[in-house]
Amino acid sequence: MRFLFEDESFSFETLRAAGFATYGGADLGEVIATARTIGEGDEEAWLREWKATAERVHRIGSRALAAGHRVSAREALLRASNYYRTAEFYRRDDPANDPEARRLSALSRETFATAAALMDTPVEAVRIPYEDTTLPGYLFLVDDSGAPRPTVLFTSGFDSTLEEAYFAVAAAALRRGYNVLAYDGPGQGAALREQRLVFRPDWEAVVTPVVDHALTRPEIAADRLVLFGYSLGGYLAARAAAHEHRLAALVLDDGLYSFGQAQDRFLPPFLREWVEAGRDDLVEPVMRLFMQASTQLRWAMRNGVWTFGAASVADYLRRSADYTLDGVAHLIDCPTLVLDAENDQFFRGQPQQVRAALTCPHALVTLTDAEGAGEHCHMGAMSRFHQTVFDWLDTTLARAAAPAG
Repeated sequence: MRFLFEDESFSFETLRAAGFATYGGADLGEVIATARTIGEGDEEAWLREWKATAERVHRIGSRALAAGHRVSAREALLRASNYYRTAEFYRRDDPANDPEARRLSALSRETFATAAALMDTPVEAVRIPYEDTTLPGYLFLVDDSGAPRPTVLFTSGFDSTLEEAYFAVAAAALRRGYNVLAYDGPGQGAALREQRLVFRPDWEAVVTPVVDHALTRPEIAADRLVLFGYSLGGYLAARAAAHEHRLAALVLDDGLYSFGQAQDRFLPPFLREWVEAGRDDLVEPVMRLFMQASTQLRWAMRNGVWTFGAASVADYLRRSADYTLDGVAHLIDCPTLVLDAENDQFFRGQPQQVRAALTCPHALVTLTDAEGAGEHCHMGAMSRFHQTVFDWLDTTLARAAAPAG
């Protein structure tokens, strides 16, 4: 699917921003008006124009809030948060030390936090104990009754942020009676940008503290915990579920068996051979040429170096090979839903590998181009995607709660 751009990466990221309109994260007209001022593959224009839109909508929200228009303020600030995230997306030359990248990320967090305080359902910012620090999170509650409810533990992906969790799953979950505990893990959002924590393959070390924290909350039903993995989170959540057995269900959107294999789809075979042989002197100049020709590859490699704490592209590619379910997928014992996108540009074929490795009760569901849901993580088809996930969860959790015999 091409959406407003021929450049594959620009098209997908614009669709991603627009798709969150389902839950108030965008206005289609604002997206179209912004996109038409950006040239194909022009990363400077991308930042400039999305930033301008974010700032304009932010001002609308601030004026509405000052005037006491609570709903209008919330709606505008949610959109601004998404647009600030989108503006910062390609700023990857030196994001750890780039004042503009840090400012835009902070504004995305700040506008969301203000909007969250204006929501009709309770939202609580939390800090989840993790090793010698904490991870930032949000607990989205259906209501303030204190009644224990099924709860989704949301694990995001390679470039996701905590704030994006509201559009990706929380809004849909709340409508259906599920709480959501979302967090930034190492390599993600503020945990990366403010705490400089980078990705790790043994994600059970992250999820087990999240489960421990969840079980301290009376609003969270201990026997109805759902771990949800989004994009790279499809690997991270699956790896965690192989070792963390207090889960009632697992959702992988989309299934990812080997992140290294997924990366290799974009590279000629000889490059992987050079990477494994340590021929970084050859890998780096060749990769620079490939990256000049492809917005998607350029962004992915630069983002990977940053989020994985790698010294170079070759180092990042070596590290990515550790992110595999080989030898652990059979340890997952809770019912598992594996999502597949027919036209997934990143993970094609990976969900089928996950399904083949699972020994627990599981289902694989492919959402298609014909229904507008064939893009990675089903961007642009959030209602269809959430219907699939939550109908399966409703049925699965009800079956588990039913008395034997």
